[in-house]
Amino acid sequence: MTVTLVPLPYAQDGLAPYISAETLKIHHGAHHKTYVDKVVAAVAGTDLENASVEEIVKAAKEQGKKPLFNSSAQTWNHGFYWFSLSLEKSAPSAELAAAIDAAFGSYDALLDKLKAEAVDHFASGWAWLVDDGGTLKVISTHDADTAWLSGVNPLLTIDVWEHAYYIDVKNKRPEYVSNVLGNLLNWDFASENFKRGTPWVYPA
Repeated sequence: MTVTLVPLPYAQDGLAPYISAETLKIHHGAHHKTYVDKVVAAVAGTDLENASVEEIVKAAKEQGKKPLFNSSAQTWNHGFYWFSLSLEKSAPSAELAAAIDAAFGSYDALLDKLKAEAVDHFASGWAWLVDDGGTLKVISTHDADTAWLSGVNPLLTIDVWEHAYYIDVKNKRPEYVSNVLGNLLNWDFASENFKRGTPWVYPA
């Protein structure tokens, strides 16, 4: 298996006006691609050359290879993030909606929790909606850390690195987060992840 840059699941302007084509060109075509290229270069000629992204992430973590971990985990995180977004309106499945109500009290309360986690997260990282053994939680991870390594099943994520929003809204992270929460969450993707019950796999 060769690690590749997963294509966007929509056109480059497919999230406009909330996330611009220019942002996706840089975020996907430069940042994500650079992570992929670094992974490919790092594993060439090693026993990880034909490994999956998940296998590389785990091995890098276990072996303390921080640069490889950063590149491979960011490869996975970005792939997951692209599918977490969609301009197509969707809603949680009945099963996921029930789990949201059980964990947070209401859908709106979940959005408030996600917004607080994403906006208040210090510096770079990710805000996640995860399934932890049947209970939904909102968590965040720093830098390249990825939620699934802690044993939970990610359902959605929001990238809160500045390159995710700076071109569009400068330093106004709350505006970017509100745009994502109000217009771009892909609940079909989240519902599929919840139903499957195991972490999403980066496309080969």
